[in-house]
Formats: sequence, C-alpha cells, structure tokens
Amino acid sequence: MISVLSKYGFKDLLARMNVGNKQAEFSSDAQEIISKGTVYERIRLALEELGPTFVKLGQTFSNREDLLPPELIQELQKLQDKVDKIQMNVAEILENECNISVLDHFSEIHEEPLATASIAQVYRAVLTDGTQVILKIKKPDVQKIIEDDLLLIKDLEKLISSYSEIGDKLNLKQAISTFEKSLLEEVSLINEKENILQFRRNFKNSRETYVPKVYEEFSNNNILCMEFVDGIKVTDKAGLLANSISPVHVSEAGLRLFVSQILDYGFFHADPHAGNILVKKDGKVVFIDFGAVGKIPPNDKEILEDLIVSFVAKNPHKIVRYLKKMAVSYQIPNERRFEGDVKDILDFVHSTSLKEIDPHAVMNKMKDVLKDNRLYMPDYFYLLFKGIGLIEGVGRTINPDLDVVKSLHPYTKKIFAKKISPQNILKTGMDKMMTFTDNVDEIPKELRSVLQKLDENKFTVTSEIKNIEKTNQLIKSSVVNLILTMILGANIIATAIVFVSESGPKVGEMSLVAVLGFIFSVVLTIIILLRITRK
Repeated sequence: MISVLSKYGFKDLLARMNVGNKQAEFSSDAQEIISKGTVYERIRLALEELGPTFVKLGQTFSNREDLLPPELIQELQKLQDKVDKIQMNVAEILENECNISVLDHFSEIHEEPLATASIAQVYRAVLTDGTQVILKIKKPDVQKIIEDDLLLIKDLEKLISSYSEIGDKLNLKQAISTFEKSLLEEVSLINEKENILQFRRNFKNSRETYVPKVYEEFSNNNILCMEFVDGIKVTDKAGLLANSISPVHVSEAGLRLFVSQILDYGFFHADPHAGNILVKKDGKVVFIDFGAVGKIPPNDKEILEDLIVSFVAKNPHKIVRYLKKMAVSYQIPNERRFEGDVKDILDFVHSTSLKEIDPHAVMNKMKDVLKDNRLYMPDYFYLLFKGIGLIEGVGRTINPDLDVVKSLHPYTKKIFAKKISPQNILKTGMDKMMTFTDNVDEIPKELRSVLQKLDENKFTVTSEIKNIEKTNQLIKSSVVNLILTMILGANIIATAIVFVSESGPKVGEMSLVAVLGFIFSVVLTIIILLRITRK
C-alpha cells in the first residue's frame, strides 16, 4: 500500500502515517501520472493497482453522489475488474468440499472456466442424469485476502478521520461499515444460495420470469451448484427476434419484474446490468448472479409506498416528511428550501411528457437535493437508484420508446387500492390504537418514577439558558451598581453626621471631613449614573 500510494503522489498521506521515508522507486511514466493526472484520476489508478477489494470499494462509492464530488464519481465509474483466471482442479475441490465421489454424480466437468471474477470462477458441468449445471467455485484464500484488505481500508478511514474533517463530513465510518457488510455477504456463497432460494419462492408462480434451481447437496460456502440456463443475452436484439421474442415485451417485462421485486417483496437484485439478465426461448426473463441484493425493511417499504403515493399526488410537503422518516440521519439547513427543491422536481416531472422524461435526470436531481440538504439515506435507497438506472438502460437498448412511468402505473394503482382498503384502514387504526395504548400504559410508570424521586429529594431539573455569558455579565454589573449605591448612601449619611457635629479640622467655616465626604459622594454619583446609562 505504501508503495502504491507513493507511486501516485500521495506523499502527505504517507507523511502523516510516518512512513514518508519508505517511498517506492517508480518509473518516469509514474512521474508523468503524478505531474499530469488529476487527484481523482490518481485515486482511481491507485485503487486499480491495490487489487480487487479496493476496486470493489471504488465501484461501491461510484454510486454515492451524495458523498463524493462529481469528478471523482466519473473516475470511479471507470473502474473495471481486471482478473486473470487461475487453474483449479474442480473435481478434487468438489470431492473435498462435498465429501462425494464426483463420478457418482457428475458425468462431465469442463476444465476451462466459463467466466472469471475477483471472488470466484464459473464452470459448466453435467450431472449423471444429463442435467446441465453451473459450478461457481470460490478462489483459494479469497476470504482471507478480502478480510485483510478490509482491515487496511478501516485503518485508512481512521487515518483520514483523525487528520481531516472529510471523514466526519462524508460519514466515512458508516459508509465503510456498509461496504464491509455488503462485500462479506457477496463473498459468502451460502448467502448467494439463500438469495436464489428466496427469489424462487417470491416468483414461483410468475409467467414472466424464471429463477434457476439450486442443487443444495453440491453447495456450501465455497461452492454453488445451480441449474444452467440456456438463454439469450437481454441486449441481443437480433437473437431475440430470431427466436420470435419481442424486444418491447422483454424490456417492459424486465422493468415490471424489477419494480415488483422492490414494491411487492422488498427484496431486489442489486446489480441488474445486461450481463446479469438472460431471456429464455419461451420469452421468460432470467436474472442471474444473486451475490448482491437489496433488502428493504417492512416499515421502510410502507414509507416507500407512501412516498410514491405522495409523488403521484404532487405533494412536496409529504414527500419531505417521508424522506426524513426514511433517512438514517439528516441535518437540513433550511426546511423551506428543501421543500422548494422537491417541488421543483415535481414540477419538472409533471410538466414533461411521459416519453420525454429521462429517469437518470430525475434521479440525479433527487440525489443533488438529498446531498444539498444533508440527508443520509439507508444503503438500499442508493441500490434502488443504481438498479433503476441499470434496468432502464438495458430496456432502452432494445426498446428506445420504453416508458418507465407507464410501467409504474399498475403498481401506483395497487398501492392506492391497498391504502384505501378496509383491511388496511382497520390495520392502520389498530396499530395507532396499540401505540396509543402502549403510551398510556407507560404514563403511570413514568409518573410514579417522578413522584418517587420528588419524595426522596432526588428530582433534578437541568435547564439551559441561551446567551448565558451576557446574562452573567448583566447580573455582575447590576450587583456592582447596587454595592456602589449602598456605599454612596452610607457616605451621604456619614457626611451629614460630620457636618452637623462640626468636629475636626475646618476649611473656612465647614468641616474638612464633611467637604471630602461631599466630593466623594458627587464623584460616586457620577460613576453610578455613567454605569447605569452606559449601553
């Protein structure tokens, strides 16, 4: 890491790590990168050289316009996995991992990988009954490598947060924690297996999609065995037409299925790019690679539905309210401006014809509004934005007239119908009644606690006075004025007594002490008047 950071000119960071004297020697090409490349370009190049975990980190942050500047986002979006295939003895791995004799279960295993990624390699195989399957096999030591890299990444986050305000400002600790959770889920093939099984349950009766079967007896944390799907790549328009499949139907079905994943189940494919979507010869859309999924909690799914209803109803006030309820945290500088920004988006959408609406433009506007108003949304929210952008891009490739808003209409009607249904009204009323009842039940306990503290003289009240320093200064000044006034009064009385007694040395016919007392009283009176009348 020191070598790579030094190579790409991050000397200040190295100096703060107290390793500035360990800079690596690098070529004239590297010198040229440092002198000519922007800091964002150098960050991308450093991530690429640091390896797959850091590349995935950059890819994850390439969707966080709410955190990073646009120039860095553009560079991170250029990151690509550059992975070389490795040699694996698939039969030996199967026998060791599954405790089986390969010849008893497999009639053929292809030695050449079908695909290679940073975490695993994919092979084709045939079971003894003739079924074609896919074997996804995790690379050796990849778990340990990722865990080590994650430790380095967390150390870097601590370093950045310690020496710069950027860490706190960007909420880097939370973002890195989210990335760690997501990557560890992706590297677990058991997790991917469970995701596939969940999708099969959700869409078991669907006429528009097919979810591949999983062979659990040949699957564990290091191996995933699933049905091979002989399909056409979703963007292969010529291939679709050659099999009498309508690209328009495929584009609309794919979009409907993705929306259904979100709104019906709150469990959606987090990376629906063209390489992860196939079309069977019967026209069914098939999503593959379920390593990364988005999960929406039930309560948030309800809020998301309310958000969609408010969007259709053109109600910026409610949209703001639901966004705040959904947010992990927020520090809105100006509520009125925030609502105005949301209203501008609504005006833009509703004043533009449906076919001319660019979902990317709308989502980018929304991201800008969230960023400007310091709303930090949950992880699935950004996965939603990414997923909708990807699936819409795939759809437009084969159907330039794809109407995203039109595809949402059946679901908006369904949500409206659900909201006004007697069952939902009864459920909502019961929930509110239960909440109210719970609160009422807690009141006697809280009141008893307060009364007990009062009885034991343990009740304390903490208050905060605004402008306390000015208040203290005013009290201090008033006390000084009061003391000076008391001294003045005492001096006047003493002077009067001395004047009447006519004792002591004389100045003319008047007592010297009385004259001095009178002068002191005049001076003190002037001082007090000046203090009182002073601003």
